Amino acid sequence: KLNEKGEAYDRFSICLDEMDVLLKNNGISRALNGSDLKAAHKKHQPVVIQAVEGGHFIEDKLERLEMAYNRGLRHLGLLHDNPSLVPLGDIYTEPVRYNGLTESGMNVIKECNRLGILVDLAHCSDQAINDGIKVSGKPIIISHTGLNTRPGGNEKMAKMMMPRLISKEQAKIVADAGGVIGVWTHLADSPQEYAENIRAMADVTGIDHVCIGTDTKIAPASNDQFGTRTNQSWEHVSKGFFYTVVKALLDARFTEDDIVKIGGGNYCRIFDTGTAAGISVRK
Repeated sequence: KLNEKGEAYDRFSICLDEMDVLLKNNGISRALNGSDLKAAHKKHQPVVIQAVEGGHFIEDKLERLEMAYNRGLRHLGLLHDNPSLVPLGDIYTEPVRYNGLTESGMNVIKECNRLGILVDLAHCSDQAINDGIKVSGKPIIISHTGLNTRPGGNEKMAKMMMPRLISKEQAKIVADAGGVIGVWTHLADSPQEYAENIRAMADVTGIDHVCIGTDTKIAPASNDQFGTRTNQSWEHVSKGFFYTVVKALLDARFTEDDIVKIGGGNYCRIFDTGTAAGISVRK
């Protein structure tokens, strides 16, 4: 927990410095817009989208957001598990304090719109999501959640995760505003169950408003599922995560067009819109 003014900003700056070195050493660049993604795909070159989970580093200084933009930030998760020193809004696992977003939180979203940074409202309460949708001139993403009607078979996990899950009614609000929702892997005990969870979300939002939402790391193997390694989301999986999910979606009778949308097309669309500089009207 960061209690002193400037601590979050210093940590964020150090992380960007470390990322700069990591990308340079591996010959990888940041994708700054949809055109960069298309160009990289055409050339079969890996790229990353620079994101941050939690706007703690901003501390009511919007010029810091522009600094981050100039260093490649293109996807901002407004809130995270712990409150920021300058409050931005209600976190879904915390008691209600602000009845949605604060003025500072709304100003951050407006500045993201102006600069061209995709706004991610994961970890926001329902009212904070609705405030964000109202103030944003562009569609938003909720990068990782799941339907609260599908909490999984692990009672302990389901109880812990329930505040983090979204209702059908709230998911429909996000979709109707042009947003996209990433479906978590955490509540699925198998790739097949994960495909069923994606199906359930798509039945509510429509296929154009759902994507993969791992909230895990593509990194060395680990058998601990929750919050750790993408390629080890399930036991007894011999291939990589994406190949496994695509096969599960095919087995669940999703069409190839549907899988293209779920597997990246929907995210690429909203990323392209979100990273276009200047305020735009949601479609």
